[in-house]
Amino acid sequence: MNTKTSKRVLRLSIFIGDGDLWHHKPLSAEIVHRAHDAGLAGATVIRGIEGYGATSRIHTQHAFRLGDDLPLLITIADVEERIRAFLPQLDDLDMSGLVTLDEVEGIRYLAPERPHAHWWHHRG
Repeated sequence: MNTKTSKRVLRLSIFIGDGDLWHHKPLSAEIVHRAHDAGLAGATVIRGIEGYGATSRIHTQHAFRLGDDLPLLITIADVEERIRAFLPQLDDLDMSGLVTLDEVEGIRYLAPERPHAHWWHHRG
């Protein structure tokens, strides 16, 4: 039977475009690698099919074109002190986008044969 635990965590959401680059590679990849190097619990990049941001230009996927600069959402959740310690790593990326923080309840399901995640049980 699975073990289920719950705690308050901070969710970091970063809204950028998939055409955004950092040193000739995708900005999203740089953010995910920085989150990994910082020891954050995990990061997920989600590609939207349509959206707009500060420029008010609608970005949408077309069947026969690539590179329409579709919206990306990078979401990371961990305990508050680890998320807040990570934020300065976004400052030097020269990115255009929106970053949001919100407190959420994290519910962790853990199968009996899987080891416990260190961030969940030993921090805050």
